[in-house]
Amino acid sequence: MRKEEKQEIVQALAEQIKSYGNFYITDTADLSVVKVNNIRRKCFEAGIVVQVVKNTLIKKALIEAGVDSEELVGVLKGASTMMFAESATAPAKLIKQLRREGDKPKIKAAYIQETAFVGDDQLNALVSLKSKDELIADVIALLQSPAKNVISALQSGGNTISGLVKALEQRG
Repeated sequence: MRKEEKQEIVQALAEQIKSYGNFYITDTADLSVVKVNNIRRKCFEAGIVVQVVKNTLIKKALIEAGVDSEELVGVLKGASTMMFAESATAPAKLIKQLRREGDKPKIKAAYIQETAFVGDDQLNALVSLKSKDELIADVIALLQSPAKNVISALQSGGNTISGLVKALEQRG
């Protein structure tokens, strides 16, 4: 591969890293062609982009994209496959599903919302991550709950007070 071709791959990979913001680096080495094609098909169905890339090109793309993580560079050994998805949990859920059929793909690392998760033991944590929108909805719900209670108490108390005032007026 010529130097220009490598640079084009690095640029394209860096753009994907920037645009998706979430990616996984996995190990699919020693899998048969049939199994790899099955993984690719399932990724396509789930909206996950899959690319097999040389580790040196991944490292250069990470630098180009401004991802400063020594942890990610440290896992770049052996064959590496990258998975990109809009949803941070989609690749983890698919990997967990694929694990029912075999022990690969294994997660080398994941980069979610500027946080690195290193190691295959992070799979369950990655599956249960909430998206940014889900977290915002949770915070809004938590903030609304006390306000609703206060409004409810004021409304019911207001009816009691107004009833009391009317009763006193009628007496007097």
